[in-house]
Amino acid sequence: MKRMLTFIGAILVFLGFALVTQPAQNENTKLTQQKTIKVGILQMVSHPALNQIHQGIISGLKDEGFKESKNIKVEFQNAQGDQSNMKTMAQQLADRDDILFGIATPAAQALVNSADKSTPIMMAGISDPAGSGLVKSEKHPGGNVTGSSGDSPLDKQLQLIRDVMPQAKKIGVIYTSSDAGGQSNAKKFAKLVKKAGLQPKMYTIANTNDMQQISQQMSNNVDAIYAPQDNGVASSMKTLVNNANQAGKPVFPASDTMVTDGGTASYAIDQHDLGRLAGRMAGKVLKGKKPAEYPVGFVVKGTYVINQEQIDKLHIQVPDKIMQQAQKNGKVIK
Repeated sequence: MKRMLTFIGAILVFLGFALVTQPAQNENTKLTQQKTIKVGILQMVSHPALNQIHQGIISGLKDEGFKESKNIKVEFQNAQGDQSNMKTMAQQLADRDDILFGIATPAAQALVNSADKSTPIMMAGISDPAGSGLVKSEKHPGGNVTGSSGDSPLDKQLQLIRDVMPQAKKIGVIYTSSDAGGQSNAKKFAKLVKKAGLQPKMYTIANTNDMQQISQQMSNNVDAIYAPQDNGVASSMKTLVNNANQAGKPVFPASDTMVTDGGTASYAIDQHDLGRLAGRMAGKVLKGKKPAEYPVGFVVKGTYVINQEQIDKLHIQVPDKIMQQAQKNGKVIK
């Protein structure tokens, strides 16, 4: 009889423990228990930097065990710079997918405005998450949004300009008025320029159609040009470089892909790394981590990227130390 009572008691304890723990387990693994998780990615526009972030997202998800045709289905939408398209696409993705990625600030904002608060939204390479209103703070996002941020290493980018162009006094800074991240970076950079005893000269474009006229004007009135991490500027980089070349002025962009598109040199973080970090973070969210309590991730280490063709064309001398570092750890584009 005692054995029977002991056995029954053990069963009751086991059942009680299972009832207590089961809801939490279901809550944390609801998405990963699905046969296929639907992943929605919204990109603002096509240009190399954002394309690399997109590729990085897929790599980061794969790092966490989430692969296309195995356990995730990826739906990708590109608004190509059209705001009305972006709103429509954001709503479609929000209606269909389990987790969402916004590549560039406007894309992330469109997803936040379209999705319900239970859908995780991952920022991918957003320059100023808190300033853009996407999270309450980088350390404590406080909602359904988190992800990666790649604020440019502005101090090192300014130092690069001073090392390469020691006689430069007037630094042109161009940004897109509708790009919150680009505007934030441009204004922060201008403050650093002023603090260094140089003169920042600000130029604004409303969209890529303005670049031809504005960049011509700027190139004739400055000694060097800084192009921040800005989607409108990145999309019209070749126009900017063409006009700067005609005036004999170097363009120092924020990202490595903008150097590939004709920029002179940069100290830049890797855009693929930004996407990969967002993808890895998403994998952990899918495994149960809550976005509200998941601090925004940052990529801070950069490398020198030098465009040898532009250096030769503008007859610029890059200090040996910088060139050696670019050759060893960064990139020299020939």
